[in-house]
Amino acid sequence: MGPQSHGTAAWRRGAVLFDIDGTLVDSAYLHTVAWWQAFREHHHEVPMAAIHWCVGMGGDRLVDALLPADRDKEADAEIMASHAAVFALNWPSLAAFDGAKDLLAQCHAGGLAVALASSARRQDLEASRRTLAADAFIHAATSSNDAKESKPAPDILEAALEAVQVPAAEAVYVGDAVWDMKAAAALGIPSIGVTCGGRSAAELLDAGAAEVYSGPRDLLDNLQASAIGRLLALNPGAGT
Repeated sequence: MGPQSHGTAAWRRGAVLFDIDGTLVDSAYLHTVAWWQAFREHHHEVPMAAIHWCVGMGGDRLVDALLPADRDKEADAEIMASHAAVFALNWPSLAAFDGAKDLLAQCHAGGLAVALASSARRQDLEASRRTLAADAFIHAATSSNDAKESKPAPDILEAALEAVQVPAAEAVYVGDAVWDMKAAAALGIPSIGVTCGGRSAAELLDAGAAEVYSGPRDLLDNLQASAIGRLLALNPGAGT
């Protein structure tokens, strides 16, 4: 099953791609704890700080980055399944960041395609979408099912761009992890970092972010001066 999308892209000039976990939904630390518990279940002691640094990668890359190379890799799938099970228990605790829905709505109203470009499992993606309650402003969404390689590879972003029929040259990506910035850089897409997922502005800028905000509300309050604002300028009068 390919990326979920709807509507025609013929009238849109530009797209904003959004990561979800740690960017629109306050879940980065829930993922950290879920991975920590999953590793412990399989007799691996991994510090939470190290796990949090890797959150934003695909699960396969995260496990490979944090565990010894000489481990029994046949157990990796079981570790990822354990993480998924623990994280699912936290779905009721998910909360959207202040301004997240309004930010999506403003981009949509400005005539831009809005896509969720996430490496999350499809089930987790749907849980986050229910939390956002912003489907009316979302044209497409990707999950881990839609990419061969996970972040920092750009496959997820490529799938999202294909779903909204917008070229990379006319897109901006918003994310909270260094892996988001690297994925965008691989396609030449300007990236906007947000620190609400726990990474510092310096880390995001070093990874390639063009600009950094504290979260969705801060970005929304400064939208016209941002990289998204430059896309909006290509759509004068859109949504009015």
